[in-house]
Amino acid sequence: MQRSTADARDYRTSQLDVLEAESIHIFREVAAEFERPVLLFSGGKDSVVMLRLAEKAFWPARIPFPLMHVDTGHNFPEVIEFRDRRVSELGIRIVIASVQESIDKGRVVEETGRRASRNRLQTTTLLDAIEEHRFDAAFGGARRDEEKARAKERVFSFRDDFGQWDPKNQRPELWSLYNTRIRQGEHIRVFPLSNWTELDIWDYIKREELEIPSIYFAHTRTVFERDGMLLADSPYSNRGDDEPPFEAMVRYRTVGDMSCTGAVESTATGLDEVITEIAATRITERGQTRADDRTSEAAMEDRKREGYF
Repeated sequence: MQRSTADARDYRTSQLDVLEAESIHIFREVAAEFERPVLLFSGGKDSVVMLRLAEKAFWPARIPFPLMHVDTGHNFPEVIEFRDRRVSELGIRIVIASVQESIDKGRVVEETGRRASRNRLQTTTLLDAIEEHRFDAAFGGARRDEEKARAKERVFSFRDDFGQWDPKNQRPELWSLYNTRIRQGEHIRVFPLSNWTELDIWDYIKREELEIPSIYFAHTRTVFERDGMLLADSPYSNRGDDEPPFEAMVRYRTVGDMSCTGAVESTATGLDEVITEIAATRITERGQTRADDRTSEAAMEDRKREGYF
């Protein structure tokens, strides 16, 4: 008997379904193998997607590990408001690792000058928090299209007892088999979005109808130009007299320290428009919007070796 067209079903798996399934497997593997995992949560789009994946991985139970935000104190107010509200809605514990506290304790020294930023100071704050709370695995939102150092990375990225990353000391990963063995003091950085791209992230946000901070959509903001980038005019930006402020219609492709996160001129006020922009761009997210990663091609790899990403 031939089935009618109405009874036919499409069993094909979409690209997003495959990526989602892989990420959920990674979350469950970590929860099964490690004692004290933590999810690094900045309130940005990658963090939002990871949070949804973690929800799906353990539903109907709650996410079985806390979140942690390394707070520079120079974050966009819209992102902090979103972070606090989302955490409250989910009823999840969040650890706030404060760069300001690290400065007050003398663990790090505040940078000075026009291009001063707290972005690099986050490394010490993060490693101190991992040691204090004895986290043995930390989920990060790094993607395969972010920067060149990702080509040397693994899904499970081994870090020694100093929190350092050595690309020559990474473990082989065969299919979906991961080596989770570590000694006391060591930990693993886990990247569930390793095979995702920026466009995949936005497609997933649209499919799942996820809320994200408002700064990802075009809005009018007072900015100034430095080194070809539009930076927010804020008390943290150390704007010079030769860098006059002006208003522009902009949006942000990433969130981070206000002193070094650049905006892009845009009229994209909705998800469909943002997806169209991302699909057409040939400039990477970090290359276009992160001043600290423009200093050299090896900037991100240097930060990985120091222990941050």
